[in-house]
Amino acid sequence: MPRYGMPEESRAKEVVYQMISDELMLDGNPRLNLASFVTTWMEPECNQLILHSINKNFVDANEYPITTDLHNRCVNMIARLFNAPLGDLEDAVGVGTIGSSEAIMLAGLAFKRRWQDKMKAQNKPYDKPNIVTGSNVQVCWRKFAKYFEIELKEVKLGDGNYVMDPEQAVEMVDENTICVAAILGSTLNGEFEDVRLLNERLVKKNEKTGWGTEIHVDAASGGFIAPFLYPDLEWDFRLPLVKSINVSGHKYGLVYAGVGWVVWRSKDHLPQDFAFHINYLGADQLTFTLNFSKSSSQIIAQYYQLVRLGFQGYRSIMKNCQENAMALKEALERTGRFDIVSKDNGVPLVAFSLKDRRRHDEFEVSERLRRFGWIVPAYTMPPDAQHVTVLRAVVRCDFSRPLAEKLVDDIQAVLQELDALPSRCPPAAGTNNGSGGKENGVVKKGGCFSVNSIGGRSNLL
Repeated sequence: MPRYGMPEESRAKEVVYQMISDELMLDGNPRLNLASFVTTWMEPECNQLILHSINKNFVDANEYPITTDLHNRCVNMIARLFNAPLGDLEDAVGVGTIGSSEAIMLAGLAFKRRWQDKMKAQNKPYDKPNIVTGSNVQVCWRKFAKYFEIELKEVKLGDGNYVMDPEQAVEMVDENTICVAAILGSTLNGEFEDVRLLNERLVKKNEKTGWGTEIHVDAASGGFIAPFLYPDLEWDFRLPLVKSINVSGHKYGLVYAGVGWVVWRSKDHLPQDFAFHINYLGADQLTFTLNFSKSSSQIIAQYYQLVRLGFQGYRSIMKNCQENAMALKEALERTGRFDIVSKDNGVPLVAFSLKDRRRHDEFEVSERLRRFGWIVPAYTMPPDAQHVTVLRAVVRCDFSRPLAEKLVDDIQAVLQELDALPSRCPPAAGTNNGSGGKENGVVKKGGCFSVNSIGGRSNLL
């Protein structure tokens, strides 16, 4: 197979297909990739709709008006799912995106522009905007801050507290804060941040300062979970300071990658000059996404899922995912080898750490699980919880109870193998039972020199 240069001669389609297909066999199995939140299975009927629409360029609204209408229906359904204050026949304000990264950047830019306009009107400097988040935010927030020259003020984590603390977040807010970003479903452990408490504290600060700081909710993972499993949880447009929300359709929206959505409370919260009009595709069209051309297939797939499953169907699937996650958690606890870091309420996943790290670590477990086909990531927490290392298994709709049982069996087999091997992490000189040898408190992948405390125990990593 050519690697770096295009071949001179054409080849038979059957030969090229077979050659590429053979190479792709060496990829991992998507359904065993428990690192990913992204949907890996859809019904055959939806797959057919995707194939039939994959050649439609979504931006060509004049040529594909039905597709545009299906997109608008999705926006309205999602906005109402998030309790946007809309009349029965009122159109919601939002747009489909490639994923939550694009959605977050659109929402962030809207906050930045509205903050700049406000500061200009008050004859105040507007060149040093910032966003307050927790250090558990997904990397797309750091990309946004760097790409668009915004300071990211991060609330640090701590032992047993792996999401943004609302009290600390509000303390960090100043006149240059364009918004506070709350996470509904942390990538690290699936936990929902307390958006209601954040709203309450921010309301009081706004009354005192007059700054009018608002909230964006990054519901990439939890936006299609909370309305069905926790309907009474107030995190969305029921809270007055929540002005925009993003969600990933390709996660628990149950659509293949990549599709995301961003919706605003009302048209007043989307700057008018964000909309561009073009006419070179045959008619006047409105666009306000960062990306331009893209396939219509994921938009149509999202509409299929919303209509096919309905509220009851989504609730049933999310409940099943949650029950399978609890079964996996309980099975891991029964081994006696792990501490559970994730919460029972939140995104259906299980994050867990080894109780005894004196001989081997989570990275070794992750590495050896790949021999069984499983992709279970091991990673360290962000500041100031870098000393905590976890494994994480995301439970999606295609992760069945038998698969959960098989995963635990394979984890136990890996632990037995590791127990029989010489330790890669001998205790440091002068330590007692592996409780010393700390080197700058930094966990190293496969390293052996950092001693930290989790739940009151000292651990040699």
